Amino acid sequence: MVVLLSGKITIEVVIQVAASKFFDVLAKQFHNVPNICERIHGSKLYEGDDWHSTDSVKHWTLLIDGKVKTLKERIEAIDEENKSIIYQAFDDDISEHYKVFRSILQVNEKNDECACINWTIEYEKINENVETPYAYLDFIEKTTKDIADHVLKA
Repeated sequence: MVVLLSGKITIEVVIQVAASKFFDVLAKQFHNVPNICERIHGSKLYEGDDWHSTDSVKHWTLLIDGKVKTLKERIEAIDEENKSIIYQAFDDDISEHYKVFRSILQVNEKNDECACINWTIEYEKINENVETPYAYLDFIEKTTKDIADHVLKA
């Protein structure tokens, strides 16, 4: 029996916010996200001096599936023209379960007031007993909706 340890899971969220406005929060106002999302219990700049730099590492405390989880995260790549960001998560709760954990954001304009947000989690489990990270995908979906609601009210 072959057990697959790596994979990809995706979710698409349609929001009633312009793609550029949503992307701007994650690309230029990432430090404000903990103030927007109740499932984020804390964050701090762990290394570096810019929340949006590929050289910086952030430390997060999150509520995922009813449990407090901690992890470190860095931006691997950001493409403002195509509205995409690749995040790498590691250490703490992530490293206990995954060798690789990457989340990929792609923001697509549907029209001036509506966007399609695609998230993909690429992962490699440390062994076959580790669950597929659907709880993290659920967290990302809820966080996406929280950010969209915040932008809509602003």
